[in-house]
Amino acid sequence: MSIKYLLSVTCLVFVSTTIFAQKYSESNITLHTESGDLQGTLAVPHTSAKVPLAIIIPGSGPTDRNGNTPIGTNNSLKMLAQTLGDKKIASLRFDKRGIAQSKDAAKDESEMRFEDNAADVSLWIELLRKDERFGKITLIGHSEGSLVALLAAKHADAYISLAGAGRPIDIILKEQLDNIPEDMKAGAFTVIDSLKMGHMVNKYDPRLFSIFRPSVQPYMISWIKYDPAREISNLKLPALIIQGTKDLQVGIVDAKLLSQAKPNARYVLIQNMNHVLKDITSDDRNDNYKSYNDPVLPLDKTLVKEIQKFIKKYGK
Repeated sequence: MSIKYLLSVTCLVFVSTTIFAQKYSESNITLHTESGDLQGTLAVPHTSAKVPLAIIIPGSGPTDRNGNTPIGTNNSLKMLAQTLGDKKIASLRFDKRGIAQSKDAAKDESEMRFEDNAADVSLWIELLRKDERFGKITLIGHSEGSLVALLAAKHADAYISLAGAGRPIDIILKEQLDNIPEDMKAGAFTVIDSLKMGHMVNKYDPRLFSIFRPSVQPYMISWIKYDPAREISNLKLPALIIQGTKDLQVGIVDAKLLSQAKPNARYVLIQNMNHVLKDITSDDRNDNYKSYNDPVLPLDKTLVKEIQKFIKKYGK
């Protein structure tokens, strides 16, 4: 038998094994809205039986369906969707309005409101309810997406918060800006207080333009009025609250506030998991942030187990 033949057989076996090892298929899906099309990826397990569906909602800013931004590729939400697919759980992950492949559906920044995000999620739910391949729908909101999911949860069957804030954004903003120079901080806090009262601000430190530019202030005013703890206290669905101990953006205090506001929710604190859902053993902040741009570092294993267990119990 020739070496060439053996190599051919080996390659064939490898390719066949790879193909059959994947237990789901992915396809593009489009949501048509009055103001443009939103694009997503639908991952569906290889089975003829009806399966639960998770809708994965990304965090703030230019975060795309896979959990990536222009300055960091970590594939956290892509990994989550694919892991669920292997466990016979279907998923939708999508680009938010104005982001990545949904950029053509963008509104003028001054016209954007926080509620628009929840409205888009509700439209995705409406579309996928018509698909007979899927059973109950679980919303999985990451970071800012946690609050978005809460606002749309009345249309779903179960709710999961991943690294979601438990306090209004004005409190978190002040916390994040606490280390800026004192000559900037007082003015910044005054602007935040004005936005909290529903008033736009014309005068602010130009060094803070990226945060307080006039065109984004209406969005911030619409966002700042929501208290995640109050919203989750009104939630009638089964809920899972997950937080990592190495999260540099959202603190354990936030997860505790959510848990206290909904005592019957399952609360899971995962040791060494950071904000992008990766396992970080080092206490060095730079090592933590490096994972934001590591597309192959796997998800925390406990995270995957907890989500799978919850959806199998409440999402079927």
